[in-house]
Amino acid sequence: MTNQIIAYYLIIFNIVTFLVYGIDKWKAKKSLWRIREASLLVLAVLGGSIGAWLGMKVWHHKTQHKKFRYGIPVIIIIQLVIIGYFLYIQ
Repeated sequence: MTNQIIAYYLIIFNIVTFLVYGIDKWKAKKSLWRIREASLLVLAVLGGSIGAWLGMKVWHHKTQHKKFRYGIPVIIIIQLVIIGYFLYIQ
């Protein structure tokens, strides 16, 4: 049951993160008030790293920023290691 809740959380959170990256890209094109880079990175750290990576690829957003280009993949790797560890100890 706990694994199911975590899976649902990750799916929903990644969809939300993906959409937030798209919204920020739209705001950038319209010269509107932007979402802070720190907020975008926090979304990735809190479990939305796949959504962030997909948002970067699909929306072509933040791809030139080193902290995103390298940081998001590092966050994904760290999260996969953590997930693998918890799956291994069960």
